[in-house]
Amino acid sequence: MSLIDAIRAKAKADVKRIALPEGDEPRTIKAAEILRAEGLAEPVLITPESIAADPQRLESYAAKLYELRKAKGLTEEAAARLAADPMYYGMLMVKMGDADGLVSGAVHSTGDMLRPALQVIKTAPGMKLVSSSFLVECANRSFGENGLLVYADCVVNPCPNAEELANIAVATSETAGKLCGITEPRVAMLSFSTKGSASHELVDKVREATEIARGLAPDLLIDGEMQLDAALVPEVAALKAKGSPVAGRANILIFPDLQSGNIGYKITQRLGGADCFAVLQGLASPCNDLSRGCSVEDIVNTVAATSAQA
Repeated sequence: MSLIDAIRAKAKADVKRIALPEGDEPRTIKAAEILRAEGLAEPVLITPESIAADPQRLESYAAKLYELRKAKGLTEEAAARLAADPMYYGMLMVKMGDADGLVSGAVHSTGDMLRPALQVIKTAPGMKLVSSSFLVECANRSFGENGLLVYADCVVNPCPNAEELANIAVATSETAGKLCGITEPRVAMLSFSTKGSASHELVDKVREATEIARGLAPDLLIDGEMQLDAALVPEVAALKAKGSPVAGRANILIFPDLQSGNIGYKITQRLGGADCFAVLQGLASPCNDLSRGCSVEDIVNTVAATSAQA
């Protein structure tokens, strides 16, 4: 069973209610039909018309938004205007427990989605930031977990500091368990150095992040700093990182910055022929972003993944 088939099966086993703020977008409408027909989720198409049709709920959502943001200077009038925006309305639907998650991005940018997500849903307890994971399924089954690897962060944070990198590592290990069924996450903190083979402030950041992550999740198998080949290839690990509980068998790769992460996943995808699938992590409730060039199938799969996260 492929990764996406496993995610769809998980979504079907416990159907969740997912808000779709781009409810009048043609691809989203078609995806909602498929989601209902296949029993993958209960999609909620949000449009200005659907919001106007339920003034009592809109009023309660506006009151909640005012409560959440009044300390930041939001007025009741501004809260009422924002709550009527489909993106904010969808976030408030999740916040109030009327939906289990949200998917957008066929029309809106990542920033347009993340801004209200951080204002309304906020980060999960213990998490300091939102990040992304790429679920990577390789044809070569000798890597990772029978060919399955999780990369982070490849989309959101350009230059995370050591504490942020540690948060990304812990969040990614949780994503690997929830979405990929990885029962033993083995996290490699990547660098151009392995166990002191090079000295540089960039290497120091990865070492510090590794120690912080160990403090945040003492039971997590995590090691670093290490180069990619030491993380994945047992023969190289035996030479460069002897005795490491992770080296040579890592199933989670944490890149030191967005530049290397984005390049890394695209090399894996384009040259390695791997299937790559992105999700966001670190929010108190799952919200995921689409590419504006997404297909109907992309929307269906992302909603299924959001259901599985929920």
